[in-house]
Amino acid sequence: MAAIITDQIRILNAGNFVAGVRNQSNAYYSWIGLPNPSYYQSDWNTTPPSPKDNFNEENDYWDTMIALKKITDADVRQVVVNRSWTSGTTFDMYRHDYSRSNTAAVSGATNLYSASFYVINSDFRVYICLQNGTDPENPNGRPSLDEPTFTDLEPRSAGTSNDGYIWKYLYTIKPSDIVKFESTDFMPVPLDWGTSADNAEIRDNAVDGSIKIVTITNRGDDIGPTGGTVYTRVPITGDGSGAECTITTSNDKKVQSVVVSSQGSGYTYGTVDLVAGNVPIGSTRQTFEVIISPQGGHGADIYRELGAYNVLLYSRIENDIENPDFITGNQFARIGIVENPLETGTTLLASSKASAVNALRLSGAGYSSATFTSDSLVTQTVATGSTAVGRVLSYDQTTGVLKYWQDRTNVGFNTLGAGITNPTYGYELVEFTSSPTGDGSLTIIPSSGSNLQIDTDFTGISTVINNRTYYLGQEFTSGVSNPEVKKYSGNIIYVDNRPPITRSSNQKEDIKIVLQF
Repeated sequence: MAAIITDQIRILNAGNFVAGVRNQSNAYYSWIGLPNPSYYQSDWNTTPPSPKDNFNEENDYWDTMIALKKITDADVRQVVVNRSWTSGTTFDMYRHDYSRSNTAAVSGATNLYSASFYVINSDFRVYICLQNGTDPENPNGRPSLDEPTFTDLEPRSAGTSNDGYIWKYLYTIKPSDIVKFESTDFMPVPLDWGTSADNAEIRDNAVDGSIKIVTITNRGDDIGPTGGTVYTRVPITGDGSGAECTITTSNDKKVQSVVVSSQGSGYTYGTVDLVAGNVPIGSTRQTFEVIISPQGGHGADIYRELGAYNVLLYSRIENDIENPDFITGNQFARIGIVENPLETGTTLLASSKASAVNALRLSGAGYSSATFTSDSLVTQTVATGSTAVGRVLSYDQTTGVLKYWQDRTNVGFNTLGAGITNPTYGYELVEFTSSPTGDGSLTIIPSSGSNLQIDTDFTGISTVINNRTYYLGQEFTSGVSNPEVKKYSGNIIYVDNRPPITRSSNQKEDIKIVLQF
């Protein structure tokens, strides 16, 4: 049986996803991770591998996660392909009937949403091309010469070049949305188009089943006893009502132009009724094609009209002295999105930022000069014959905070989860502790400098040093801090392996993730 799932379900799914992100009962976070990509693949810097989608890899994503940033309702938009207006470019025109058997003349698209029928101008105004100069002499349209800049409610030409283009203004992208959601490849569609007062004028001007454009497919020949005649109020017949056009013939008795004079309403199909309009039939019959507006009319539902089945999620990673979860001095090579991660138990994570790594508060005479090499192993003897092993993420010489992560590669397993022979620290991943037993110790050995100790006297989320308060980013109890997010909770719905980015104290990273439904 021949069947399709239409593009409309893609648009529906995109809209439902945006609604889900904005729903306060949900929590969506972007995250960064994998500080040591070369351990996974030696040429990761140049050819990062495609992520794997299985439960084993999902666990590894959690184990190597660094920090999370909450995605708010202001950080998500439906987006469409960015098509900039440029002079001399021939654009597709809007048509209601593109298909595999009726492809777009310019782009060859087999459906409307793949056609280049809309543009964004230099002022971030978005227009639909209703007519691209298509006529019998130019069946594929003509180059556009006049940039549309107007904000009129009704369609019109853009300039004086007579390039044949008719444009319909839709909306202007807000400056705040340009920063977050506009990119080389995509541009945003306004939020809440159907209800927002910002869009009301365009939305309310739309008429369901209206007709804006009629094209000439054959100019005919020998029309009427005389040329240069204007025929007004020629009806457009179909399942709607009220649409009329004006037909003008040239001096050589051919159709010179056709202009819709009344758009009517309720049409899903239509034809120019020459007989009812008292237009003579030529010796070669003049023919026309009626273009039907989308459901609700142009501007009624721009998600449907433009094909907004892509969603862009935005996050800005920046250093925050009050919530320093995003470390500096190390790199990340993986970004992703997780849905509904937990804080503890069944409580959704709610904070704007969250650390996904463990940490120790260290003390000792040389804590301010000690160094820990990024991605190196750090250990603690927690009991007789039992050693905790972590991999260094960062060390702050001012506060004595050592951040680290633990994954299967620290003990007797490779990156794929397969066991190795005679591992140094066994197969059990032991946690660091402020309460070692037996022959255990609080000693932590740095890469350089004297041995340090877990500061069991420290509890809190900030510390005062030389009359200055330093925020640590996560809560410590007896010198030990667990991740602020519960590992392996929620659903990781997006993963992207990237060439490594090294974070520094004076930089920000804008993360734009596009999901295509």
